Amino acid sequence: MGRARATITVPGLASGAEELWYDPHRWPAWIDGFGHIAKLEGDWPQVGARLLWDSPPLGRGRVQEIVTAYEPRRGQTVAVEDARVQGTRTVHFEPEGGGVRITLTLEYELKDRGPLSALVDRLFVRRSLGDSLRRTLVRFGHERRAELEMGEITRA
Repeated sequence: MGRARATITVPGLASGAEELWYDPHRWPAWIDGFGHIAKLEGDWPQVGARLLWDSPPLGRGRVQEIVTAYEPRRGQTVAVEDARVQGTRTVHFEPEGGGVRITLTLEYELKDRGPLSALVDRLFVRRSLGDSLRRTLVRFGHERRAELEMGEITRA
């Protein structure tokens, strides 16, 4: 099983970062490769909620996410599957100084296994997935900062 991981620290409280993170209608602003929601079942981010989303053309296609664990102010674990990969994605929130440290981890398996799968995974797939997680967190950081700035402007 492969593993990719990325971390970022964003300003504000964990509760505010969580509220933004768990709003799938805002995901197009930061989730790398996200197109649009196809179907949402259940009470996201609660355990058992299921989300189907589609990527833009030439992307991942249809992606299914099912919440398998959720702890407010701590994080969430989601079973993730698309045409090529299946695995578990975990987001973890941890207060750090005046902000919150967010760690995004994907443990995955390639669906199509062949004699060179381990080598391809190590040289290409793991790096690509790690880059995608980093892009997601960087964009999330921009969105979180903009949200905080808008709150300051509104209060002024």
